[in-house]
Amino acid sequence: MAEKIEIIVNGKQTQVSTTWSVDDLIQDLELVGRQVAVEVNGQIISRDRWSEQTLGSGDRIEIVHFVGGGEDEKCLMI
Repeated sequence: MAEKIEIIVNGKQTQVSTTWSVDDLIQDLELVGRQVAVEVNGQIISRDRWSEQTLGSGDRIEIVHFVGGGEDEKCLMI
């Protein structure tokens, strides 16, 4: 069984494997292919770095999902 660490995703504590990257988290949250922005500990992580950005114990991750439509585009925290 893989070791787990605690991280905070959009204000909620969760446990993930010690080997997880941002890409693994996005896959687990079923957000693959969606327009999302990811911030780890206050720094925006570009999509091309998701697989190399590993998660560490206590990391604070914010994920924002952009929703378009109508005249106003909306930004939702998920």
